[in-house]
Amino acid sequence: MLADGGWIDAKARVGQWLLQRAWQRSQASGAAVKPWPWADMHPVARIHAPAQHADVIALSGATGRTLAWGPGHLDGSAIAGEPGNAVFTAHRDTHFAFVASLRVGDRIVVDNADGSRAQFRVSGTSVVAASELHLRADTAVPMLTLVTCYPFDAVAPGTPWRYVVTATLAAPPVMAGVSEGIRRHSAS
Repeated sequence: MLADGGWIDAKARVGQWLLQRAWQRSQASGAAVKPWPWADMHPVARIHAPAQHADVIALSGATGRTLAWGPGHLDGSAIAGEPGNAVFTAHRDTHFAFVASLRVGDRIVVDNADGSRAQFRVSGTSVVAASELHLRADTAVPMLTLVTCYPFDAVAPGTPWRYVVTATLAAPPVMAGVSEGIRRHSAS
């Protein structure tokens, strides 16, 4: 059991390293880059929670195979910062372990594959039965929803509960490199 637990953690760490490389190549080329040749997913976003010192690469799709390597972006949900609800899901004991310490008002920053950056503020958290989880897709204002299993200290996988973090847009999306360059230049 300890070996299995260690393998899961090691896979998550190595996976994020490989995804980080693919993310950097995607940002440099402007094209989706797979983290390894046989991958059926690619990096689509980078999620930062500064107060929790969290920084994870999210992948296209929210399948079991995807979640083994990192958070998944739910197909059909919005791109973070655009109208609608951007939904990401991940395992509670690896990539979304930081979600347990998110509080109302905390900042979450999402860098999208297109170079845009959206900043959100946590507006609420809730525990919902998995069978009762209904996520809003079409919202008039941009929203961010993070979903993981609950309780956080559960030993067995497949709990019937989900922990849901909702966040609202705190600042209009900007091109990440452009705004940083402007801030550096204006501070000189």
